[in-house]
Amino acid sequence: MALLQISEPGLSTAPHEHRLAVGIDLGTTNSLVATVRNGLSVALNDAHGHAILPSVVRYLDAEGHTEVGQTALGTASEDPHNTVISAKRFMGRGLKDLPDLALLPYHFVDTPGMVQVRTVAGPKSPVEISAEILKVLRARAEASMGGDLVGAVITVPAYFDDAQRQATKDAARLAGLNVLRLLNEPTAAAIAYGLDNGSEGVYAVYDLGGGTFDISILRLSRGVFEVLATNGDSALGGDDFDRRIYCWMLEQAGLSVINDHDKSLLIARAREAKERLTDHPETQVTALLTTGQFIDLTLTEAHFNQLTESLVGKTLTPTRKALRDAGLKPTDIQGVVMVGGSTRMPRIQAAVGAFFGQTPLTNLDPDKVVALGAAIQANVLAGNRLGDDWLLLDVVPLSLGLETMGGLVEKIVPRNATLPTARAQEFTTYKDGQTAMSLHVVQGERELVVDCRSLAHFDLRGIPPMVAGAARIRVTFQVDADGLLSVTARETRTGVEAHIEVKPSYGLVDGEITRMLQESNAHAKEDITARQLAELKVDAGRLVDATHTALAEDAALLHPSEQALVMGLLSGLEAALQDNERAAIKYAYDALNRGTADFAARRMDAGVKRVLTGHKLEDF
Repeated sequence: MALLQISEPGLSTAPHEHRLAVGIDLGTTNSLVATVRNGLSVALNDAHGHAILPSVVRYLDAEGHTEVGQTALGTASEDPHNTVISAKRFMGRGLKDLPDLALLPYHFVDTPGMVQVRTVAGPKSPVEISAEILKVLRARAEASMGGDLVGAVITVPAYFDDAQRQATKDAARLAGLNVLRLLNEPTAAAIAYGLDNGSEGVYAVYDLGGGTFDISILRLSRGVFEVLATNGDSALGGDDFDRRIYCWMLEQAGLSVINDHDKSLLIARAREAKERLTDHPETQVTALLTTGQFIDLTLTEAHFNQLTESLVGKTLTPTRKALRDAGLKPTDIQGVVMVGGSTRMPRIQAAVGAFFGQTPLTNLDPDKVVALGAAIQANVLAGNRLGDDWLLLDVVPLSLGLETMGGLVEKIVPRNATLPTARAQEFTTYKDGQTAMSLHVVQGERELVVDCRSLAHFDLRGIPPMVAGAARIRVTFQVDADGLLSVTARETRTGVEAHIEVKPSYGLVDGEITRMLQESNAHAKEDITARQLAELKVDAGRLVDATHTALAEDAALLHPSEQALVMGLLSGLEAALQDNERAAIKYAYDALNRGTADFAARRMDAGVKRVLTGHKLEDF
């Protein structure tokens, strides 16, 4: 009997055939590409033997010719307006979202969508800039591997929102890459550590890159990578440490205003000083400005730690929250994986070690570990066989839901739900004869829509006219493995349907995700009170509408004195709704409910009588 290999259509490989796939770490400061060779994940080097590509793009002329990487970085201070560094921090963001604009040497163009940088080649979006970096990595991979790529797994910070993830996919598509999956950076690091080291247990992945910070708590067990919780700050990274040194240099030199050339030069010197302090107790910081002023300063490790202590503390706050969400204590963690070049700072390693009470794991290169893990995932998704089967379970960083009457948020997908996921819930109409429903998709942890992030609006039309509450609208949220959301609304009786893929024009403002989580805890009691008031107002509004309808149709069932009493109670509830006091609304609502109970019974009796009139019992 023949032995057949069975696999998914289009993903199987012929015997001895290896599909070419790579993992790419598109970083704020540096980027890398890696692949699996002979069962091992390896970073791919350029022609000069360098694996790391600085994430820097310089536009040379109006035709759009570019330099990418080390060459561009080396000339950044000479041409600061056309040399873009850390474009990842601008991905999926508008001008109002960017912090510290005064420290950036670029001329920004504030467009309705993402911000753009004005260059000699015209305005360039972060998507276009990132695509230039990805083109270089793609060319390196194809030259090294000797063929065209089937696809790539590209890593993103766990706290990238929907817009930032979509922008990353767009950049890859612009670079000619087929994206097999977007993978959270901490999860990629866990894959590298779990498969390379055979680790099992609960691990923390502390990822401090050039522009973002993520903390993830994962359980590794028998080939299953389960993310228990994630937290972080999408606007905190090594660049912020550089800026603290830069501001110190300005203060020491007595400078208040400098040109863009000198600004770019001093930021570069600040980055170099930070890196030298990794291995030395002090360093000299020197620079010759265009004004002729020569700066010569000594920065000690102790003073650097003092300048940046608050930044170190900002990484530990999300770490505590991630542990709390996972229901764990620092002592429950078997190991702490350090990811990102910024974790090389001794102060960071000391702070993390003290917090968890153990020495962090640094046996894999923190600059390469994310790309190595992404390559392992790419190898699986391309259809290449591995010796062991394994499963990856990632999570949603923030809750997703819909706006309901009263400006309330009904959460459909809770934060830390495992990806991919699909959740559904039924809703109904508010008014009689309602034939359309407007759906507002939001993201966040608060109870009211105004305190959450708006993602998208869409309408469901063609609902058959019915009495309020009779329609059944099933709304389904689907979040794919890349963390991208689609929402479908369907009226269950008629099958009429509306669908939207949520692609907001740009992402959350800096730190907004962290702010959402902080406020959800700080305002918990306040939010519950506000929700109770909103729900009561919705119920009271329904009762007011129903009473007006009943009086219009069946006022004859009431004696004039009874009618006057109902009208008085109705006016009292309408007045209470205007005053917006919960206790007063509740009192007036209950009074109108009691005062109309007999009226409702008479209307029911009259309705039954109308139905029965002219019929015999056997007719029913």
